[in-house]
Amino acid sequence: MLALIVGIIVVVVGVMLIGGPIKCWWPYIWTVIRGLVPLCLIGGGLLAVIAGITTIKDSIEAKKLEEEKKKEGEKK
Repeated sequence: MLALIVGIIVVVVGVMLIGGPIKCWWPYIWTVIRGLVPLCLIGGGLLAVIAGITTIKDSIEAKKLEEEKKKEGEKK
């Protein structure tokens, strides 16, 4: 319950600082956003590459297992 109350207070203060009566933060916010967007794109791209490599490895392993099952079925 305490975390909920503190969270609500922090959100209200954040909204007030961004768009409320104190508008002096806008240049800093845009600077942070311009800096974070490329980092987010790089991180997302790396995650996509890792996911693609993992998918390829999994499909290769699945094919190997399927071939082994076929060979075992033929031996019996």
